[in-house]
Amino acid sequence: MARIVMKFGGTSMAGIERIRSVAARVKREVAAGHQVAVVVSAMAGETDRLVNFCREASSLYDTREYDVVVASGEQVTSGLLAIALQALGVPARSWLGWQLPIATNAAHGAARIEEIATDALLGAMAGGEVAVIPGFQGVADGRVSTLGRGGSDTSAVAVAAALGAERCDIYTDVDGVYTTDPRIVPRARKLARVTYEEMLELASVGAKVLQTRSVGLAMKMGVPIRVLSSFDEGDDAAAGTLIVDEKDLGEMERQLITGIAHDKNEAKITLTDVPDKPGAVATIFGPLAEAGINVDMIVQNIAHSTGSTDVTFTVPAADLARSIDVLEGAKGAIGFDKLMHDTRVAKVTVVGVGMRSHAGVAATMFKTLGARGINIQAITTSEIKVSVLIDEDETELAVRVLHTAYGLDAEVAA
Repeated sequence: MARIVMKFGGTSMAGIERIRSVAARVKREVAAGHQVAVVVSAMAGETDRLVNFCREASSLYDTREYDVVVASGEQVTSGLLAIALQALGVPARSWLGWQLPIATNAAHGAARIEEIATDALLGAMAGGEVAVIPGFQGVADGRVSTLGRGGSDTSAVAVAAALGAERCDIYTDVDGVYTTDPRIVPRARKLARVTYEEMLELASVGAKVLQTRSVGLAMKMGVPIRVLSSFDEGDDAAAGTLIVDEKDLGEMERQLITGIAHDKNEAKITLTDVPDKPGAVATIFGPLAEAGINVDMIVQNIAHSTGSTDVTFTVPAADLARSIDVLEGAKGAIGFDKLMHDTRVAKVTVVGVGMRSHAGVAATMFKTLGARGINIQAITTSEIKVSVLIDEDETELAVRVLHTAYGLDAEVAA
């Protein structure tokens, strides 16, 4: 008998019929003899609706009251799923964030979990009761807190770690992790296993399957995650993609490149004629860091004869206006001449733990893109990834040719 956590996203909970389908899936796990805790998201679109209510009420809303409002979506689905399970003859009850409790820090709207009390929960589960837990919420100083958008995945992994669960099954609207977006490359392959590090990199550079924070927590706590579809009616035991530690990935399963991700939510900023002297770059990125703006790719061009240089970097597109405001405010300290920006760019990334032991990955990428006339505007690397910035209009072509160049195409289209 295993102890497992099952997490269902908003599309899986979008209406009573889908909630009944989730209940039937949970019942199968209970019938197999497992102890089950279920973490649920709000119905699809519900959190956006609640957020908009807060914004309409006041643009300067109290984040503590914001949490009270937006946490209600998951409270509804947790209660409804408990009712649906009871209707199927499965003992079940909801456990709200304050009832466990799931203790967080006081950063309302973006709280971090500090501790989960599990004694009562474990006792109920040992007695055959299914625990239904609203994701995304906790309690801080006696007030409801929320973990930030997409926080239900993090809730599920945290609960799995606290319970010592065998694994955390995350049900979504896709049936696993693919080598790239199948809508761009029909010959993309579903992966049976992916390492935490690979999934973390893929999630951070555009893959939408899992929230980055949840993968990082799973890696830290050693919680295996399985991603699978809540709409498939087949045998779950062999379904989906398992995300595990690299040591649990057999040598035969390890490949040079695991996947290719892309992200069009990037903006490029170039500062011209920045003084070429020690500390100049710090005057650029210091104020951005203080404003909480994440800088990704950075390119410093060859110095001009005038003793200056141009600096190019990328920020999330949503932070572009704020970045420009911060940089213009620090113009005197930085000493640049002009600020230019471009939102018609995209980041394309190849990821794979096999890069650690193989040379030539970047060279293959650059050669492949060059052969198709795709210009690289910036580059960044880590131990298991290479990212390039290109023109947004060339994103799909770049993903397709790289997918083929690294031998990731399936023999038969999915």
